[in-house]
Amino acid sequence: MPGDSRITVVGGGRMGLPLACAFASRGAEVTVADVNAGLVARIHAGACPYEEPELAALMRELHVAGRLRATTRTAEAAAGSDAIVVIVPAHLTAEREIDLATLESASADVGRGLRPGTLVVYETTVTVGATRRRLVPVLEARSGLRAGRDFHVAYSPERVKANLVLQWLGTTPKVIGGLDDASRARATAFYARFLGAPVDDVGTLEAAEMTKLAGMLYRDVNIALANELAAFCELAGIDFERVRVAANADGEGSLLLAGIGVGGHCTPVYPYFLTREARRLGLPQRIAEAAREINDAQPGRHLERVAAGWRPLRGERVHLLGLGFRPGVKVDVLSPAYALRDHLRRAGAHVTIEDPCYADDELRRAGFVPGRAVDAALVVLNTAHPPFLAPDFAGWRRAGVEVVLDGRNAWRQQDVEAAGLLYFGVGRRPAEPLARNSGGDSGIRSRDLVPPGGEQRVATDAQH
Repeated sequence: MPGDSRITVVGGGRMGLPLACAFASRGAEVTVADVNAGLVARIHAGACPYEEPELAALMRELHVAGRLRATTRTAEAAAGSDAIVVIVPAHLTAEREIDLATLESASADVGRGLRPGTLVVYETTVTVGATRRRLVPVLEARSGLRAGRDFHVAYSPERVKANLVLQWLGTTPKVIGGLDDASRARATAFYARFLGAPVDDVGTLEAAEMTKLAGMLYRDVNIALANELAAFCELAGIDFERVRVAANADGEGSLLLAGIGVGGHCTPVYPYFLTREARRLGLPQRIAEAAREINDAQPGRHLERVAAGWRPLRGERVHLLGLGFRPGVKVDVLSPAYALRDHLRRAGAHVTIEDPCYADDELRRAGFVPGRAVDAALVVLNTAHPPFLAPDFAGWRRAGVEVVLDGRNAWRQQDVEAAGLLYFGVGRRPAEPLARNSGGDSGIRSRDLVPPGGEQRVATDAQH
């Protein structure tokens, strides 16, 4: 069996680059291949392009040792490799179908340089069966080799989080599935040697693909259940968070947090990879489909509550706290901030935002207007960044803020209301009656509650 010490990681993104560094830190000679020439230049120079704990120091160390390099010539890198790990994006189309174009293009580049005896592993989350039916044929067509006879193929889903990548790579069990028994054995030995985390061989490519999707669907469905229960508690005058903690205490339940929205690359996206394929097979995943609808509706639902319990939002100044989808992370992919902004604009409100991770120019490029809470009448907490956890509520009130929507239940309702502000939390009922809007137009209609396919979406556990 080859030593697999020469590794190419195809994709130098926020997950691919730390993975490459983890391999190199355990003695491998690693090349990062990417089509982004600017990114490649930075990596090749040993400069860290991302804000990820411990990554910059590790990159400098590996650069000096000569074990980490980068190139735009994927085929050339593949030709000199014992093992190739492909971790490039798979997005949703406007119709919420998986878009494999980037993966297929990367596979074609790998195939052009693929040599007999090489191990190829895919880590990108895909639909069940995509590796075998869509990607392996590309490798074979471009290389003229036959998978399982001339080279090995495995699938091992990425299962880490931004700001925790290096930590999780060494501890999270590495699920693997193979094209055949030899591929499974090769992949098991590869990850055991170059990551050190426990390896969980689930058998086939499809079983490994399904493992990632099952985990994502569990999360999405659990969040949707929490959001539904929270909505009931708002009407019943019950603090859902207190109930959630108590319900989980017997070891039988594991309810996640309810929230104003879920974001990121994973939870709002990957359920569609399964639900769309399941419909084509004639077996709809009804719970998963309902969960997506519920979670997508949360930004609009909470804004509707505020409009009904305070006053119509048309013409109001609304300030959002947080663009990032998770506290302390400078990533805004599918952040609920986008859905909140779009709902508010359709309602006729004037929207501003701030985020300690983003400069004003970055906020503008994302389509927002930078601003301050003290210049608004309504403040909405979208991201529980540490700087947002202890605001001066009394100062806000003196400046003219009237109401807050605590989308992460990060504030004590008593503190907010003691400052004279009207408080809306998730799964919490405001102290004042919800009938302050005497039959007027709330500014948000039912058609606004579910964002169109191109808009961002929704719900959260710490913060999903």
